[in-house]
Amino acid sequence: MRIATYNVNSITARLPRLLAWLESSGTDVLCVQETKCSAEQFPTEQLRELGYESAVHATGRWNGVALLSRVGLEDVGLGLPGGPDYEGVQEPRAISATCGGVRVWSVYVPNGREVAHDHYGYKLQWFRALTTAIAEDAAGPRPFAVLGDFNVAPTDEDVYDPAVFAGLTHVTPDERAALEALREAGLSDVVPRALKYDRPYTFWDYRMLAFPKNRGMRIDLVYGNAPFAKAVKDAYVDREERKGKGASDHAPVVVDLDLDL
Repeated sequence: MRIATYNVNSITARLPRLLAWLESSGTDVLCVQETKCSAEQFPTEQLRELGYESAVHATGRWNGVALLSRVGLEDVGLGLPGGPDYEGVQEPRAISATCGGVRVWSVYVPNGREVAHDHYGYKLQWFRALTTAIAEDAAGPRPFAVLGDFNVAPTDEDVYDPAVFAGLTHVTPDERAALEALREAGLSDVVPRALKYDRPYTFWDYRMLAFPKNRGMRIDLVYGNAPFAKAVKDAYVDREERKGKGASDHAPVVVDLDLDL
């Protein structure tokens, strides 16, 4: 099974590229973040024509997550159980389903904005709710993984220059502690290989020539339980998909599994 995660930064803007990538990559299950569309606007029919079922949790604006699968899509869960509200609303940032015997979550963790901003506190609350919500599956015998845009670089090695990020979100001790708590629930970081350069960054800002200069961050993560991690045969960042006109500012992270279900 080939499973991937991809922050598309607007599925409607990226649809032709996404469809072409799905065809060329041979992906069986795709976790999508930042759809930036409502569920009604989601391109379900175009994806069905390629053989993918879709599960969507989206209301428009800046969030939205989805799961695409051509190996089955069962027991879909919308939202984060026990998750916090932001400005009176629980944002559509999590979706889960069972695909070909593997339980997966697609998550779009809040950005946090600035350390002094209330969105930062919301981000830490969101992580705590996620850790509680996935604990049973993480400890279970079935292959299980949480994939998505976590908006945290796990270590200083996961940013191009730690000094640039000093005092900013995505690298603070509290955010990294939240990731550590998630791992302690029974998950491990499936670190992909880079197709170019020595570090597997997954995000490059659109500004200041960040991509050609490889000024990136690894914030799109795959956290799997022991049965999932044992089945991993390869993992890589598809940096090529970040190139060219109309690309997202994120690249897909692809994981190949050898499963005996």
